[in-house]
Amino acid sequence: MADPSSYRPRPGEIPDSPGVYRFRDEHRRVIYVGKAKSLRQRLANYFQDLANLHPRTRTMVTTAASVEWTVVSTEVEALQLEYSWIKEFDPRFNVKYRDDKSYPYLAVTMNEEFPRVQVMRGHKKKGVRYFGPYGHAWAIRDTVDLLLRVFPVRTCSAGVFKNAARTGRPCLLGYIGKCSAPCVERISPEDHRELAEEFCDFMAGRTGTYLRRLERQMADAAEEMEYERAARLRDDIGALKKAMEKSAVVLADATDADLIAVAEDELEAAVQIFHVRGGRVRGQRGWVTDKVEEITTGALVEHALQQLYGEETGDAVPKEVLVPALPDPVEPVQQWLTERRGSGVSLRIPQRGDKKALMATVERNAQQALVLHKTKRASDLTTRSRALEEIAEALDLDSAPLRVECYDISHLQGDDVVASMVVFEDGLARKSEYRRFQIKGFAGQDDVRSMHEVITRRFRRYLAEKERTGEWADGQDADTAGPGVGDVASDGRPPADGRVVPDDGEALVDGPALKDDDGRPKRFAYPPQLVVVDGGQPQVAAAQRALDELGIDDIAVCGLAKRLEEVWLPGDDDPVVLPRTSEGLYLLQRVRDEAHRFAITYQRVKRAKRFRSSPLDDVPGLGDTRKQALIKHFGSVKKLRAATIDQICEVPGIGRKTAETVAVALARATPAAPAVNTATGEIMEDEDGAPETTTDAPGEPVTAGTPDERRGQER
Repeated sequence: MADPSSYRPRPGEIPDSPGVYRFRDEHRRVIYVGKAKSLRQRLANYFQDLANLHPRTRTMVTTAASVEWTVVSTEVEALQLEYSWIKEFDPRFNVKYRDDKSYPYLAVTMNEEFPRVQVMRGHKKKGVRYFGPYGHAWAIRDTVDLLLRVFPVRTCSAGVFKNAARTGRPCLLGYIGKCSAPCVERISPEDHRELAEEFCDFMAGRTGTYLRRLERQMADAAEEMEYERAARLRDDIGALKKAMEKSAVVLADATDADLIAVAEDELEAAVQIFHVRGGRVRGQRGWVTDKVEEITTGALVEHALQQLYGEETGDAVPKEVLVPALPDPVEPVQQWLTERRGSGVSLRIPQRGDKKALMATVERNAQQALVLHKTKRASDLTTRSRALEEIAEALDLDSAPLRVECYDISHLQGDDVVASMVVFEDGLARKSEYRRFQIKGFAGQDDVRSMHEVITRRFRRYLAEKERTGEWADGQDADTAGPGVGDVASDGRPPADGRVVPDDGEALVDGPALKDDDGRPKRFAYPPQLVVVDGGQPQVAAAQRALDELGIDDIAVCGLAKRLEEVWLPGDDDPVVLPRTSEGLYLLQRVRDEAHRFAITYQRVKRAKRFRSSPLDDVPGLGDTRKQALIKHFGSVKKLRAATIDQICEVPGIGRKTAETVAVALARATPAAPAVNTATGEIMEDEDGAPETTTDAPGEPVTAGTPDERRGQER
């Protein structure tokens, strides 16, 4: 625990101007980002007597080890910079709203030649029009099913669309009149796009125009005694009205507005948003957050606005935003929203009438969401806390292991040997810190040696980070912090004693790429309290030996053997057997299984790349187009290898110099190993009687045998 006075800026250093500040911990990780109208006044509040601070603020300032700031010219710039840094650094003490579910949207892909109506989740894509979010995907599908009678827009996937175009037969929706079948050219691309735009207009709230038009058409058909057509139009009108009833009118003046309500207690807050378009509720969403700092309702609203509109522009930001409390000050936030929309935005508290009544409804939803979240989380927190305590007791640890790292080795009969590292913090997966490794120190299958290499490489990087940031203990030097930190021979090879030298390209991240910027959780800078390896005594001994060689003695190690789910500790002849009903054992199993999943996924990716490789890949300056032309001309790499330079020159686009390079590369390349049917032991041969490589698809050789047989060879 740090003393805030140890890093408090000297008097007069902090400017009295708007800006954004960052608190960092001892590992240089950003733990809090804030903005202020006056940096001097705001930061002074953090360095008062600890007894006067809110408990969570006290925890933050004692966790921090330094503070820094950036001066800006206006409060709007401060708001924008604060939002950018919160997104960039993901500080643990900032308010971060979490969706209590992944909300689906109704999307129309206007960026395609034939726009498609579909359900979408996740990040929004450019050129796609979104409506919602909705509470449930089935609600979208019900609405779309009704509207397709009137607006028969394409809803099929790209594969179904291409197959229908190839066969000349539309899908079932095309036969029953719920798709205009652009795949078989029943409608032109221009007319289909116009149909999609009409669908979007109706979903955007411009419903009266289409209803009146259909009613006129129905009346005209009845006058002309076309009763069947009039009946169809009557049914279409009924479908549209039924779709409109699913989102009842809540504001009679056809307002476009978002209503935001907050329910909170001392520890948590829930936010509910109703999206009202054309006076109708078109979508609803909710967030929950931990109140990790002393914060007002207005500040919670401000963070919610940042989360809601930080990535939005144009009409996605409504003309009116109704909130329960205004941020202080409100002018920068309102100006920021105006800039996002491109026109004026009204940010206010509803005082009377329908909007105040609707706000009360949103507040009730927020209260119910908070109660439901607390009910779920109470059980979850209790379970995770009990699991960590059981692990600490079983392994005789001083405290609960808040950060656990697990390692697993994966290969296919000794080929493509890789390893994974997964991270669990507070019992939850932290996927942004997952890492994966290629085994470089040797070739072949040796899980124990592979585990030793991976642990060495991971914690050598940790020691290198400590050296770079100057975190050595008093009297300790980089040269004595562990054998071989940063040792590299002059020719770039590993040291003669076989220790593995880290290189910056050894780890691949399941998330953002590794970078050198301080404050981001991109490197191996944060040590775990517990290392778990997938395996028994040999793997545990290898991991412990790697830590001992590096001089690390404050990290616990254990292994989880699959056969009987036994927990092995270094140096013990007998395993620790946890009860089958133990929450601690269940957590260790989850961690181990996640490491196995991550490792085998990476191993399969590497294997697929290797199977798709070709000797032509190593020819400099030979792109995909000319490689395809060579294979198409000769039919196979085998026949290309047997061709003369003059014959290669006959391929369009291949000059003599390139032909010579191709011939030399193929002469040096070792022919691919023959494919073997693992069920019978038979060597597969091609038409010429020579062994061949089996393929699942052109240019993608695979190991022969059934899929189950191939999976059985994976580790």
